[in-house]
Amino acid sequence: MSSEFRVRELVLGIQGMALLRRAIDGDEAFLKQRVDDIRRFVLSDEQLPGKGADVDELDAADGYASWSAIYDTLPSSYIEVEEPIVHEILDRLPAGAALDAACGTGRQTLALTSRGFRTTGVDQSPQMLDKARENAPEAQYRVGRLESLPLDDQSVDVAVCSLAMTHLPELDASVAELARVVKPGGRIVITDMHPFVISLQGQCLFVHGSEQLAFVRNHVHFASDYLNAFARAGLTVRACHEPLFNGRLAPGGYEEYIADAARAAWEGIPLIIAWELSVPA
Repeated sequence: MSSEFRVRELVLGIQGMALLRRAIDGDEAFLKQRVDDIRRFVLSDEQLPGKGADVDELDAADGYASWSAIYDTLPSSYIEVEEPIVHEILDRLPAGAALDAACGTGRQTLALTSRGFRTTGVDQSPQMLDKARENAPEAQYRVGRLESLPLDDQSVDVAVCSLAMTHLPELDASVAELARVVKPGGRIVITDMHPFVISLQGQCLFVHGSEQLAFVRNHVHFASDYLNAFARAGLTVRACHEPLFNGRLAPGGYEEYIADAARAAWEGIPLIIAWELSVPA
């Protein structure tokens, strides 16, 4: 499916969200600027970043095959607030056998191997696995999907799944698979895009081809959806973390063009939800 990158509507939406969040107790000058900006963007033909680009929706396999070429080069506020939480959890765990499920380019695979874990990375994208082998060569890799992991029952001590379940329409199958492969007493770490962010912003765009943008669809999973899936898989929740927006905007994008409004719109909103789970002994 292809559509146009409606950058003017996105800019107006961010301005409106900033206005909505500050309308009761905001500074008068800030509020007036938001109204003036909304009027300007509605009435003018001002050129905006990315205006006129086509946007393709890709499935996970095709999307990550394309995204893999530039994935590690892009600054990401999501990764910046997520990684310290995952690393702090891993630092508390004894080294053993580990799984990095939906490992992508091997961010967490490297975090695991550098801490002494004997790690297997699994991803459905061969292109992502090629990048992971470069980034974390000490690990082993297998092609596979979250809903059907190519590992034996109770074969790892720790499983990590980072920023991947948002692409699944439902959680039960993937959560059950993680619970299946982890030994009794083992740990599972799951991070994902926060449902607030997906509900408000929707999709994450990346450059696909020379003149096009693309996205792999994010699905909204509320905290209750995770908790119900964990309960059905027999997992115990040890902790939940919701790190907040850290002020970074995508460089050169439409939000940086309206930075004051964008930062006000996202201030205090969690970007990531992170779960630390255990498998009952």
